[in-house]
Amino acid sequence: MQIPYELSLGWRYTRAGRATRRNGFISFISGVSMLGIALGVAALIIVLSVMNGFQKEVRDRMLGVLSHVEVFTPTGEAIPDLPTTLAEIQRNPEVIGAAPFIGAQGLIARGEDMKGAIVRGIDPVLEPSVTDLAAQLSQTVLPRLVPGEFGIVLGGELARSLGVRQGDTVTLIAPSGQITPAGVVPRIKQMTVVGVFDSGHFEYDSGLALLHQDDAARIFRLEGPTGVRIKLKDLQKAREVAVQIAGSLSGDLLVRDWTRQNRTWFAAVQLEKRMMFIILTLIVAVAAFNLVSTLVMTVTDKRADIAILRTLGASPRSIMGVFVVQGAMVGVIGTLSGLALGLLVAFNIDTLVPALERLLGAAFLPQDIYLISRMPSDPQSTDIVPIAVISLVLAFVATLYPSWRASRVNPAEALRYE
Repeated sequence: MQIPYELSLGWRYTRAGRATRRNGFISFISGVSMLGIALGVAALIIVLSVMNGFQKEVRDRMLGVLSHVEVFTPTGEAIPDLPTTLAEIQRNPEVIGAAPFIGAQGLIARGEDMKGAIVRGIDPVLEPSVTDLAAQLSQTVLPRLVPGEFGIVLGGELARSLGVRQGDTVTLIAPSGQITPAGVVPRIKQMTVVGVFDSGHFEYDSGLALLHQDDAARIFRLEGPTGVRIKLKDLQKAREVAVQIAGSLSGDLLVRDWTRQNRTWFAAVQLEKRMMFIILTLIVAVAAFNLVSTLVMTVTDKRADIAILRTLGASPRSIMGVFVVQGAMVGVIGTLSGLALGLLVAFNIDTLVPALERLLGAAFLPQDIYLISRMPSDPQSTDIVPIAVISLVLAFVATLYPSWRASRVNPAEALRYE
């Protein structure tokens, strides 16, 4: 099979300068362009993979405490017909767990120290079916939540800030108080700390308290659970399933999925990821457009060759094709090299980062400062494919103008001084 001469000649020009010194500088510029494209593509893949890893790590820790979907009353009162609501929820094939809960806010005091907290009344038997945190505590801490004994489980940071441990007593102050001649007096209840949990997420470790739903109902003067927490087979379908559940429920109930509970955080992460993609793409663009200078110098150096090809019958389109092939080869080799380097680092970052930390004697993510002490990475094809396509397109576009100029070379002018 005969290879078109445009391809063979373009590939030969790409390697120009390896065997002769005359074109060495052109070859050097071509190599720099190739290296720039490779480093830009690798940087894009590594940065976006690390950002995906951080997002996945934080999301998993959030969902260790949060449920995939929540159903609750708009007024904060008890669900009117809980058995019917549970039956309607469990009828959805995507639901694998449902547990009632009471959600409220209160103050937890210990001596002169007082902290605001989200108070969640749970069913210790059903709660492990909807959250990973409850599943971890199901055999140790949750059995200590006995109705009528007013036990409470505190987040680790909350317990440390109050200076309490298991067995100590704290005071829970509920905002829904009693009406007396002196005004509204908050309800105050002495609670015994029966356990402490660490979810790995500071927001919940510093502001979440768990108690039995029967005790919560008595303290906050409710007739029953105010909502139902739901776990799904696939958390990525949470928004779709939430719409289905909302359409199947009877009564005045609201449905909220996990993406809406932390909408601001996820929107900020997506915006940051998008901006990083744009900024790092500019690095690839700069490297790709270095091809313009490379091809312009090549065209100037090869004017005599172009004139000879034209006199031998080569069309302007063929001449243009030769230099498009040369630039495209640089773009393809640079992009493939960058893909290989980026994926190599992204898939082995959990090994490379500790090695660098040991070599430099420094910790990039100190455990006492950051939520995550290791560098996570999650390469995704939805990021990698666009990166490769954009790099190749930029490299191809950068070749068009110099190649067009080469096709416009006048043979007579080019050979006048040869």
